[in-house]
Amino acid sequence: MFKFWRRKSAEPAPASVPEAAVDAPSADAVKSDAAARIERPVDDANALAPASPATSGTDPSPEPRAASWRERLSGSNLARSLGSLFRRNPKLDPALLEELETILITADVGVGLATELVESLGRRMDAREFADADALVAALRRDLVTRLAPVAVPLVLEAPTAPFVLLVVGVNGVGKTTTIGKLARHLQREGARVMLAAGDTFRAAAVEQLTVWGERNGVPVVAQGAGADSASVVFDALQAARARGIDVLIADTAGRLHNKAGLMDELSKVRRVLARIDPLAPHETMLVIDGTTGQNALSQVKLFREAAGVTGLAVTKLDGSAKGGVVFALAREFGLPIRYVGIGESLEDLRVFDAQAFVDGLLPDRLGAD
Repeated sequence: MFKFWRRKSAEPAPASVPEAAVDAPSADAVKSDAAARIERPVDDANALAPASPATSGTDPSPEPRAASWRERLSGSNLARSLGSLFRRNPKLDPALLEELETILITADVGVGLATELVESLGRRMDAREFADADALVAALRRDLVTRLAPVAVPLVLEAPTAPFVLLVVGVNGVGKTTTIGKLARHLQREGARVMLAAGDTFRAAAVEQLTVWGERNGVPVVAQGAGADSASVVFDALQAARARGIDVLIADTAGRLHNKAGLMDELSKVRRVLARIDPLAPHETMLVIDGTTGQNALSQVKLFREAAGVTGLAVTKLDGSAKGGVVFALAREFGLPIRYVGIGESLEDLRVFDAQAFVDGLLPDRLGAD
């Protein structure tokens, strides 16, 4: 899934223990270390190696089995409504299609897409392609997967020089910082050396929250005081990451939306200061969307795509009471890659987006199935 510019040797060397927060190095230190940093041999003590329980501060006991997509998504409004509809063994008639359309619209799939899906099923039903409701469910499943497959594009961490810079944006309350913490852990397991930048300096306790994630994962966090300039924090973090031979820098940003101009100016400044060190940075700008916000998510994507050049999405909180249909609306409206989805609270519930698994989790296998 992930591609790195350096690979581990057959016998990975032990990774050093990073501190919870670091200061940026001087410009002279960055320059003097540049050549050795980029060409460092893979058997060096700082070569890629997954974080061990001793360095990450986590419990070394085996982690519990990850819940299935169906287990996590079965509580969503869309899954419950569809399950209820088809468990009633409905007749193949216009009333069934009308109720299906209503369910899709109220689950934030969007009027346009809901109409397209139901009209297609109606034409096929009139042509007697479906022997029963099970066959209709199977056809709906294929249609939904077809809609999502083009945007199910995993994040590939490739860049000409290290580190790969991942800029994370989103409004307050969407689970942005939690997503960063979980993603950092996943990247460690893939063999990456990760650093975090606490660029959300305006939200109360945001820096502290990210620092806690850093301590939990054994990941260094570059931070300044509350109210500091976000661009300055991210700039310092990129300098530190290059000096330390870090593979992936994940930068948090402020999630204020009180005025569009202010947000655009701030995010533009972050991008400008990154470009002073690496003209290609950020290599990915990922927008975190709360799956419970419904159609409001569409306006957020429009705003952040204009302000920050969004290149990928992470949709959180799709378990529980989330309607779930917003994923289909986002795919239809923007066609942006959906990198990750959050379908639960545990580390394992930040999943690489899988169109087939997602749709399977929403629809019953057959009538009467949960």
